[in-house]
Amino acid sequence: MPKSSSTDEFSLPKSISGAKPKVGLILGSGLGPFVDRLKSTGSVSYSKIDGLPVSKVPGHEGTLHCGKIGGVEVVVAKGRVHCYEGWTAKEAASLVRLFDQMGVEVVVLTNAAGIVNANFKPGRWMLLCDHINMTGLSPLTGSATFIDQSEVYSKPLRCLIVEMAHELGMIAPVEGVYTWMNGPEYETPAEVKMLRTLGADAVGMSTVPEAIQARALGMEVVAMSCLTNYGAGLSGVPLSHDEVMEVGANAAAVLVDLLEKCVPQMV
Repeated sequence: MPKSSSTDEFSLPKSISGAKPKVGLILGSGLGPFVDRLKSTGSVSYSKIDGLPVSKVPGHEGTLHCGKIGGVEVVVAKGRVHCYEGWTAKEAASLVRLFDQMGVEVVVLTNAAGIVNANFKPGRWMLLCDHINMTGLSPLTGSATFIDQSEVYSKPLRCLIVEMAHELGMIAPVEGVYTWMNGPEYETPAEVKMLRTLGADAVGMSTVPEAIQARALGMEVVAMSCLTNYGAGLSGVPLSHDEVMEVGANAAAVLVDLLEKCVPQMV
């Protein structure tokens, strides 16, 4: 895919200006503990990076960490901003453009998602094989950037993750279709039923603008959802952001082991 032009829109502080990562990871709700296993070479708050928006959502701390996983240099974004906070889709994809400015070639996106397919179980990971954008928003709005969406999420990288999970004796992530809803309210039972009818397996409030932006910049993308809870109407239990963060934190250890095995083979 041809790479669209990207300008240096972010001013990097000295603590990370020398980093040359090839893989960039964005962590979703409750997944911050992943950075504890990173062999860090530097970190900085988003607020110290000129041009980068900062989230106020619990579980999205807003720090950028540079370091190594399995000997490969990476950059890890702990937290992201969302359109429901009032940011545009382009602003929600800012981290991806920052990654591109740093030289990243492969983007790994993670999120916490609600279950739409009742055959899936909380606490499991889902590899995104496709997505449905229900917001009508795009990070590319304002340009004539026509990007093919036939395969947003890299099949070779999905296969790599499944293969490595088997090698580690883990339960391999399922594959499914993710739907982006704007939020911040959770979906109604009728909306969950509608999404399932449309072919969705999980639903969340992020990731899609980042994936679209990454593909527009010619980056390879793989994305994983931590399935934290059943969508409204599937369990009869009220939905809670605290529950989302708790399940995500418990699942993070599995993700750490898996990505430590996979990341060195992604570039």
